Amino acid sequence: METWDALRARRNVRDYTADPVSGDDLDRIVEAGWRAPSASNRQHWDFVLVTDRAQLTDLATVWPSAGHIGRAAAAIALVVPLPVDERQKVLDQYDLGQATYAMMLAAADRGIGTGHSSVGDQARARAILGVPEDHEVAYLLGVGHPADRPLRPVKRPNRRPFDEVVHRGRW
Repeated sequence: METWDALRARRNVRDYTADPVSGDDLDRIVEAGWRAPSASNRQHWDFVLVTDRAQLTDLATVWPSAGHIGRAAAAIALVVPLPVDERQKVLDQYDLGQATYAMMLAAADRGIGTGHSSVGDQARARAILGVPEDHEVAYLLGVGHPADRPLRPVKRPNRRPFDEVVHRGRW
């Protein structure tokens, strides 16, 4: 898929087929996160790639709206050190957003769907994934083949009007 088409085709997918995602595709998706921009190239992130069905099912319990993680072929946990101050927290969250979107776009490029989730129960998420206490599991990204319809460019996205969002020169 062309980059512009992948940008227009990417959508949150939370219902997946039972088909596995190939190791090559998963590696490409995680590599996109690894290549994402990071403030001062700090790269505070770690990614835990999960394909084990029992782990996926357990991860679906760490947030009320994480049920799709249990139905996904794989999940990627985005992990960061506990922040030492508010500045580090802000930078890490921005970097994680860039890494998440890079992975989502790389997945869409291959026709693979993704759906993000927050993590509320840190103790449980750490236990499931073996993450040390001085780190937090910031987000989860479900990965799988869309069950409802293939990814293709969305002609009429459900977005605020372009001219309402984009301001030129001034607000």
